[in-house]
Amino acid sequence: MFKIGRLCLKIAGRDAGLKCIVIDKIDDNYVLIDGQTRRRKCNIIHLEPLDKVLKVKKGLSHEDVVKELKKENIEVEVKVKRNKRGPRTEEKAEAKKEIPKKQEKPELKKEKPAAKPKEVKKPEAKPKKTVVKKSSAKKAGKAKEKVSKAKTKKK
Repeated sequence: MFKIGRLCLKIAGRDAGLKCIVIDKIDDNYVLIDGQTRRRKCNIIHLEPLDKVLKVKKGLSHEDVVKELKKENIEVEVKVKRNKRGPRTEEKAEAKKEIPKKQEKPELKKEKPAAKPKEVKKPEAKPKKTVVKKSSAKKAGKAKEKVSKAKTKKK
């Protein structure tokens, strides 16, 4: 059904409602289209075939597609590539020339020095207190030795 040269109507996506020609068959589900739409791969589910089949070759250029569609009284909007660095039209270029440039002021505003970030001090860790039970004299003596050793290690 979707032969090369088939005139179709795009029914889904950004180019919905625009006419196109099948330029190449990619596989069972996808074809390459061009015309009022962007030249791209398209799922056949998103296309509605029309009655006409144009006699075109496989891999036709965009200019030739536009000519074929004009023969069928279908107008294709030609997109002009614009220069990214300059204005698109001559009128805008002339308007830019007429506008005088702003004069630079001799005195520049003095910038304040950047504020220093505040330093956050972390609280120092306090040594933990050990609880010693006085159940017997031997245990108490050993516990005092452990406490005194722990204090000397931390210092």
